[in-house]
Amino acid sequence: MKKYLYFLLILRFTSLFAQEYEPNVFFYQNDTLPYRILLPKDFDSQKSYPLLIFLHGLGERGKDNELQLFHGGSLFQSDEFRAKYSAIVVFPQCPVASYWASVKRDYDTSLNKKHTYAKALPENPQLEIIEALIKSLEQSYSIDPSRRYIGGLSMGGMGTFELVSRNPDFFAAAFPICGGANPNWAPLLSKTHLWIFHGEMDDVVWVEHSKRMFRALKKLYAPVRFTLYPDIKHDSWHNAFTNPDLMKWLFSKTKKYSE
Repeated sequence: MKKYLYFLLILRFTSLFAQEYEPNVFFYQNDTLPYRILLPKDFDSQKSYPLLIFLHGLGERGKDNELQLFHGGSLFQSDEFRAKYSAIVVFPQCPVASYWASVKRDYDTSLNKKHTYAKALPENPQLEIIEALIKSLEQSYSIDPSRRYIGGLSMGGMGTFELVSRNPDFFAAAFPICGGANPNWAPLLSKTHLWIFHGEMDDVVWVEHSKRMFRALKKLYAPVRFTLYPDIKHDSWHNAFTNPDLMKWLFSKTKKYSE
């Protein structure tokens, strides 16, 4: 009963700020992807804007096209954010039976063995849909190709690492929160500005996953930052979202590109 009431509370809270995000469904081959899009307040179709994709965590999967906004939705909708940063913000929603990242999960084992990442980048239908969605958005809106950004938390943090690895010359910057990936992917990530966040006491996603990624990237002299919260468990996204430097850092990054 308590879980049911909590779920209703989440839906009610999410609905309060979901109104600003336009609901859409992207059709790709034989699949569909619900997503929400937030345009700048002063949106001008003749102007070019940065694109920010945010990948939610495991608990926000579904098909209601609202729950994915629960963590982070209010941040990007805030008057302060929209006054400082004119960007197109997109929250896709992963189906319940799917996962953003190519990772083997075993929740009946010790923390350090719960998530095992693929050695080589495998096919990933969910990220293929995200890639197709981005192409579609760039056909519908004038998006600055030098200012594409991505972030995510937990499952979405893992998906952030993987999507950047799949597209090493695409994103200007990324911020994976309490996620992880295979350190062997570091060369593919090394061209993108990364800011990694994790809680030292995380009891869901082993903090060593983020530490290993940071060490692997530092060995390559990649442009990477790492913020570790000593007394924080899995919900380190609250700390990351309230970091006054995160958005300033993110939107300061640009990527050289070729047509």
